[in-house]
Amino acid sequence: MKKLTKTMTLVMLAGGLSLAATSGMAAECKPSKWGADDQIGAANYVTPEQVMMAAKLVKKGQSHPLGIVIDSKTPAFPPRSLSLQIVQPGQHNGRQLKQDFGWPVVYNDDISQLWFGIGPQIDGLGHLGENGTYYNCNKAEDFIHITGLKKLGVHAIPPLIGRGVMVDMAKHFGMATLPAGKAFGKADIQAAAKAQGVEFRQGDVVLFHTGWTDGMLVSKPKEWGSAEPGLNNEGMAYMATLNPMAVGADTWGVDVIPPPKGDKVFYGHVSLLKENGIYILEAMNTGRLAKEGVHEFMFVLGQARIRGTVQMIINPVAMW
Repeated sequence: MKKLTKTMTLVMLAGGLSLAATSGMAAECKPSKWGADDQIGAANYVTPEQVMMAAKLVKKGQSHPLGIVIDSKTPAFPPRSLSLQIVQPGQHNGRQLKQDFGWPVVYNDDISQLWFGIGPQIDGLGHLGENGTYYNCNKAEDFIHITGLKKLGVHAIPPLIGRGVMVDMAKHFGMATLPAGKAFGKADIQAAAKAQGVEFRQGDVVLFHTGWTDGMLVSKPKEWGSAEPGLNNEGMAYMATLNPMAVGADTWGVDVIPPPKGDKVFYGHVSLLKENGIYILEAMNTGRLAKEGVHEFMFVLGQARIRGTVQMIINPVAMW
């Protein structure tokens, strides 16, 4: 099992103290704008009109996988891990299959033990809350069970189809790879978007390119998984005001780690997931989009539908 780095340990301790100090002051929960019974949040933006609009963005017939390739060595938030075995059921030690297929069949299967929160993933609305409360005023004791969530499960999210936009923050700061702890907020996001001709619209999937995965995952995997550039608390709160369907980045947590002084660690997850029902997409493969200057595309995601899951490994597709 991977060990916490010194940076991550300090970040988690500081964050825990900060959240503990404010938990008693959490604002009274307000029901979702989609109704007190809503469980899918910003996925409500997926309408026939949005799908038709997004389809019109495909003009060159190009497609790109937004999920990075992962394996047992991919760094992950502790104690998450992945293991894989390839097996030949009933065929080992010279055995033949008992079933008669009429021909000498051989085949492979795979067995995996893994956490779904590794690598490219979607954070569902049951992933992170505050003071025992999650999206749409759902109390932890009412829906969380060890065998699966009774509400807010990732399996209930409909296909996420819409307009995707990429904001190149590495280009904005004039760097190939933003350093760990490099934070950006409303002003930088607005400036980068304006310079790159990006217009934010309701229901968008907004992806930020920092160069972190392209520059660090292979060459410095431990550093990649222990800190990251990203949005500060103010930047996450600003993104929520734009009413996107999802916000993501080419980093493993989207929030900046370590957070700047005065910010709460990972509190952007609260702003998006708990307070607004906006999904978070982590470790997105944005390198090609940045290299080719693709700032607008059709986004399509159909995640694995395992009942009651909190998050899921994904491979969305960008098409333009």
